[in-house]
Amino acid sequence: MAFWLLLILGLITYIILQQRVASLTRTPVWVLWLVLMMPAFIWIAWIEIYGNTPASGGAPVGPRPAMPPALFLGPFIICPILYWILVHLGRRDMGNSANSRGEEGIAPTITPDGTEPTPPTPVNVGESPSVRLLDAQEEAQLRSCFSWNTYALHQIDYRPQAAICKGALRTKPELAYESISHNIEAKFSDRFCVVFQEDFDGKPLFILVPNPYGAGKMPQALNQPGVCLALAAITLFTTTVAGAQIAGFAPNALSADPKLLLTGLPYALALMTILGCHELGHYFAARFYKVPVTLPYFIPFPIVLGTFGAFIQIRSPMPDRKALFDVSIAGPCVGLLLTLPILIWGLAHSTVVDLPERGGLFSVQALNPRFSLLLTLLSKLVIGSSLTAANGIHLHPVAVAGYIGLIFTALNLMPVGSLDGGHMVHAMFGQRNGALIGQTARMLMLVLTFVQPDFLLWGVFLFLIPIIDSPALNDVTELDNRRDFCGLLALTVLALIILPAPRFI
Repeated sequence: MAFWLLLILGLITYIILQQRVASLTRTPVWVLWLVLMMPAFIWIAWIEIYGNTPASGGAPVGPRPAMPPALFLGPFIICPILYWILVHLGRRDMGNSANSRGEEGIAPTITPDGTEPTPPTPVNVGESPSVRLLDAQEEAQLRSCFSWNTYALHQIDYRPQAAICKGALRTKPELAYESISHNIEAKFSDRFCVVFQEDFDGKPLFILVPNPYGAGKMPQALNQPGVCLALAAITLFTTTVAGAQIAGFAPNALSADPKLLLTGLPYALALMTILGCHELGHYFAARFYKVPVTLPYFIPFPIVLGTFGAFIQIRSPMPDRKALFDVSIAGPCVGLLLTLPILIWGLAHSTVVDLPERGGLFSVQALNPRFSLLLTLLSKLVIGSSLTAANGIHLHPVAVAGYIGLIFTALNLMPVGSLDGGHMVHAMFGQRNGALIGQTARMLMLVLTFVQPDFLLWGVFLFLIPIIDSPALNDVTELDNRRDFCGLLALTVLALIILPAPRFI
C-alpha cells in the first residue's frame, strides 16, 4: 500500500512541477522532483525496512530501532531549502517591468488562471521596452471608465501583459466592480479580463489582463459525454474488481469464477456514488453561477481502490468570492451527506476483531478507528460496547467505500491552495489570509504525523500544492455571515475527521 501511495504522490508532484514551475526555471523538472520526493523516499524506505514509526510516534515494535529524529526531520528541512536554491539558480529572466510614471518596486500581479503574466520579448540596450498594454488613446479611454464617486483612479502602472489601476474605493466593492467592469467592457468589448483584488497592503486595485476567455477563445467541445460515460464504465469495472478483492476473493479465484465479481458491486456502486456526487455538487453549483465547467470524469485505476477519484475542470475565473465559496463547499457537503449513511450502514454490517500488532489507515481487515474522532464516535454509536480500545473493525466492503469517502472529504477540506478547503478560506478571509491559513495547516499536519505517522504522505502532499489560490474576478467583496458560519462548520468537520479520539471514548 505504501508503494502505491508513493507512486500516486510522485505522479501528482511531477504534474504540479511541470505545470507551475517548469516555465520559471531552467533547472530540469526531474531534478526538482527528485529533491522534493527525497523525504518521502527516505521515510517510506525506513518504514518498509523496519516497519516502525518515528521516534516520537511510539515505542519500537520488538527489537527494531525507531527512526532517529534527525532522519525524520532532516530531509524535511534540507530538501525544501535545496529545492528553493535550485529553482532560483536556474530562474529565467522575467524581464524588467515599467509603469506609466517610471516607478519601481510594485509587486508582480497574478493573472486569473494563477500564473504570472507572460514576460515581454527581450530588447537590446538603448531600445525602449514595449511593455505598455495600452497606447495613450486607449489609456485615456480606460481612465474615463472610472468615476470619482466609485473608484477615484490615481495612477496606472504597467506590467508585462497587465495594467494595474490604483486608486481609492469610494463605494461598496460589489458596486464599484459592477460599474467599472461594465464601463471597460463597453469600451474594450471582451479584450480584457478585469480583476478586482487587494494588494499586499490591503488596498483594492483593478487589474486588466488580456482575456483568454473572450469570444471565440473558449473550447467548443466543453463536455464530452461519450468520454465521461466510457470512463465511468471502466471505473465501475475496476472498482468492482477491487471490491471483490476487499471482500476476500483472490485474483485467481475471480478469474476462475467471474460471477464472484458481483460481490464487489456494492463497494463499487457506493464509492462511485460518493465520488460522483461530490463532483456533481461542484458541477451544478458552477452551472448556477454560469461558470463554464466540464462534466465529472472518473479516473479508473486497476489496483488498490480501483480508482483515483473523479474531477471536473472549471474553464474560467470565478465571478466573486461568494461564487468561489459556494462552488467549493458544494462538493464536500453533498459527498459527506452521502458518505455518512453509507458508512453507518457498512459499519452495522462489519465485525469486531482483535487488533494486530501493526496496523494503519488502510488496514481495513482490522481497522483501528481511534485515529479519527468522528469515525470513533460513529463506530461506537453503531457497533456499541463490543468495540473497545483493544479491538479493531473488519470493515464490510460498503463500509470501506464510506471510509474512503470520509478520508476523501477530509483531504478536500484541507484549507490549502487549490483544494476545496483552500478555496473556502480564500473566499472567507481573502487571498493573502487564506495563504497564511494554508501554511499554518501544512505545519499542523506535519505535527499531526508525530501522533499518526500514516498521515505522513498526506502531509508531504500538502507541501507540494501551491499555497496561493487563483483570485476571483471580484476578489474584494466579503462573504455574508451565513457563508462564514458554513465555512467554519466545514472546518470543524475536518477537525473531527483527522483529530484522534481520546482513549476513554
